Amino acid sequence: MAFTDASLTALRVFREVAERGTLTAAAAALGYTQSAVSRQIAALERAAGTPLLERRHNGVRLTPAGHIVVRRAAVALDQLDITARELAGLPDEHGTVRLGWFASAGAGLLPRALAALRRTHPAITVVTREGSTPALVRALRAGTLDLALLASAPPFRPPDTETPPLQLQTLTERSLRVAVPATHPLARDDFVDVADLHGQRWIAGSGEDRVLGVWPGLDERPDIAHTARDWLAKLHLVAAGCGITTVPAALVSAVPSGVRVLPVRGGPSEQRRILLARLPQPLPEPAARLADALRAAAIETDTLI
Repeated sequence: MAFTDASLTALRVFREVAERGTLTAAAAALGYTQSAVSRQIAALERAAGTPLLERRHNGVRLTPAGHIVVRRAAVALDQLDITARELAGLPDEHGTVRLGWFASAGAGLLPRALAALRRTHPAITVVTREGSTPALVRALRAGTLDLALLASAPPFRPPDTETPPLQLQTLTERSLRVAVPATHPLARDDFVDVADLHGQRWIAGSGEDRVLGVWPGLDERPDIAHTARDWLAKLHLVAAGCGITTVPAALVSAVPSGVRVLPVRGGPSEQRRILLARLPQPLPEPAARLADALRAAAIETDTLI
């Protein structure tokens, strides 16, 4: 079978696997069995005449041929979807932009940008979804996201090693801070000395994000009193006097009452960046307008901190 005879189902399955990173996750998203997904991938690889995925113990990785297929398949499938909508008499969704974002971006930067875009370009529809950096990067590579907001910490490495490199623009770069209860002794000053973080009780992230919430330069085993994945939950635990946590500057405007957010002095600088990532290709006009709105919102947010 020539690759030109590959089925659309196989291409859609392959794009989902490329985005999700595992056959199991793709099967769950599509409502297929894992064996059905495996059969579709095997058929596509036979048509291509070369492996498209490198199987690993923790998932899959695209081969060079796989990158070509997912890039071209994304364009072809999107065009077919547009054609189907036009034939069905539905409006063309050329004004739709797909944006991915990391958790804390949803507390300030994202809603501020979307509100501004609605005022200036109400015809543009933005569809968003939250995700981890690896998931968002895979979605960009698979063509299921147009733009993604990523968080980056020193030493500020690229989010992946694939080619071509993603185009990255730094929207903000601010120092990491600590959130303390307003009644805590550390809240008496306008900053916290890094030495005063010793012996504190911390509210940290859960799961794979467990290290988030503890000061990175701490030279002792942290006393973690509570774990929570959600940033708002962490901040409310701080307000309740249950411990302290780190917080990116982007969340300062969203902290609840009873919490003080303070800079830390002493020790290595702990900078954090918000990046706007995309594939290195010309942006459609709606995506370019959203990128402009995100840049403007980042500047406005910086002036409020």
